[in-house]
Amino acid sequence: MLGVIGGSGFYSFFGDDARRVPCDTPYGKPSAEITVGTVGGHEVAFLPRHGERHEYSAHTVPYRANLWALRALGVRRILAPCAVGSLTPELPPGSVVVPDQLVDRTWGRADTYFDDGGVHVEFADPYCPTLRTAMVGLPDVVDGATMVVIQGPRFSTRAESQWFAAAGFRLINMTGYPEAVLARELEICYAAIALVTDLDAGVDVGSGVKAVDVFAEFQKNIEPFKKLVHQGIERVDEERSCTHCLAHEGIELPFELP
Repeated sequence: MLGVIGGSGFYSFFGDDARRVPCDTPYGKPSAEITVGTVGGHEVAFLPRHGERHEYSAHTVPYRANLWALRALGVRRILAPCAVGSLTPELPPGSVVVPDQLVDRTWGRADTYFDDGGVHVEFADPYCPTLRTAMVGLPDVVDGATMVVIQGPRFSTRAESQWFAAAGFRLINMTGYPEAVLARELEICYAAIALVTDLDAGVDVGSGVKAVDVFAEFQKNIEPFKKLVHQGIERVDEERSCTHCLAHEGIELPFELP
């Protein structure tokens, strides 16, 4: 089964024919009930990252519950649409980017299932290469960028965004971590799909990033963005062939994965 985790403004994915699946996990309830439908011959489970009415800010999203619930439902591959800021004029609002690297600048978030057992997970390349290939083959999709993930819920100062840009980061986001590493710990293939909603404060000479403008830009592009995700799902192979995301080969885990 494939999974889709929708970001800010991406609260639904199917019509009325989808079935709703209430879930509970050892880490509490996920952000919302999971809906299950069919896209391009694939059974797909959809979960809105922030809840159905954006009840959760980036730093309060129940990431561990979300990923655990999807894995327990049978999801082994996840596409993760998200809203991002751009740290370069080369990626203006409306751009769609499939990042290939991330940098974690968050703090205090529960970012592992392995609080015991001395398990260390390989994470050099945080995104699934096979899922990335499915997405970057679509028209007008930009292949590759480093996404820096900040704590939020505030946006960056100009100095911070200039610092990130000088380091070579091209995208900025608040939810890409720990979602990606939790997927890896559960041996789920995972790829982010980033929709640029704004130029960050240190790039744009205007008044800085405002939430109302971010949501407005996302809503302007949401239907084409959903269509793009549908097209990406149709390009995903029926059977999972990736071994890159099988992180625990030869390692004894302190518990069984769901």
